[in-house]
Amino acid sequence: MLKISVIGVGSISSMHIEAVQANAKAELVAFCDINEARLKEKGANYGVTQLYVDYKDLLANDAIDAVIICTWNDSHVEIATAALEAGKHVFVEKPLSRQMTDEARKLGDLAKTTDKIASVGMVRRYADNARVLKQWIDQGNMGDIYYGKASLLRRLGHPGGWFGKQSISGGGPMVDLGVHLLDITWYLMGKPRPVTVSANTTNYLGGRDHIGYLSAYKAADQLDEPSDVEDFANALIRFENGASLYIETSYAMHTPQDELLIQLAGSKGGAVLEPSLKLITEANGVILNAEPQMDYPGFHEHAYSREIDAFINACVEGTANETPIADGLTVLSMLDAIYQSAGQKQELRL
Repeated sequence: MLKISVIGVGSISSMHIEAVQANAKAELVAFCDINEARLKEKGANYGVTQLYVDYKDLLANDAIDAVIICTWNDSHVEIATAALEAGKHVFVEKPLSRQMTDEARKLGDLAKTTDKIASVGMVRRYADNARVLKQWIDQGNMGDIYYGKASLLRRLGHPGGWFGKQSISGGGPMVDLGVHLLDITWYLMGKPRPVTVSANTTNYLGGRDHIGYLSAYKAADQLDEPSDVEDFANALIRFENGASLYIETSYAMHTPQDELLIQLAGSKGGAVLEPSLKLITEANGVILNAEPQMDYPGFHEHAYSREIDAFINACVEGTANETPIADGLTVLSMLDAIYQSAGQKQELRL
């Protein structure tokens, strides 16, 4: 029985906590959070009695086998490194860090040398539509994938709180939302090596807190300080194999509705992953748009359970680590290059 603890019990942690509780191979044994009131509330809600306000005290508990890290972005690397050094398996939420640093690279090196599982939370890889499309691609049905397009635009969707503080989050929608778009599209394209990035960011609209009559998700912890992250970002990434990826995302934008699109083009066929799976091919001189019949043709929250199940299986049974730290580092390098390119107002070579 794998004994698991969760460090950081804010909003996203509930997905992971409930997945652990539903898995017969794992036991949820402890929580840690710097917000003691929330810590006690979460402990009471889930029947967890071992509660810590300092993650170092938790890691000193030899009875704990693995940790799930759901803290703010700026602490991911520090806690993950300490957990691996303490002999724990590690699952750390995306992004791996708020920016590419020597500490992040050292974490990558440590993950290569340890016998512990070190995974990063790239949940879209575990959704049904992504699994079906990956099999379709692996069977050669799309040929060489030369282009990817990923777009997630919110007209009113700034969470506020730590999401709006660059010193904590590392950035706005490109870090928060774009990381998922970037990872799943890059993954389905075969994880080619990125070579150049040309990007733009803007910050005209802010949180748009004055807008009425529309509801939007807000972070659990709000801050009095104004947001200093971008409200829109886009980028063109070129890869060593000649393929390219265009990505755009926003927290706030003057657009009539929220938009989501993930699309791939290959030499033999194409695909749309989101908002729902479509496969594009041709036969007998005509183009065919096929819609696989599935309960969940778009992303569904059951993917969170599947990713935690995969982490537990890797720890307990030695199955493949499907989202290794190395992948998180490559995605982080692209995110970092996006912000550098936007800041310098020129194309950046990785």
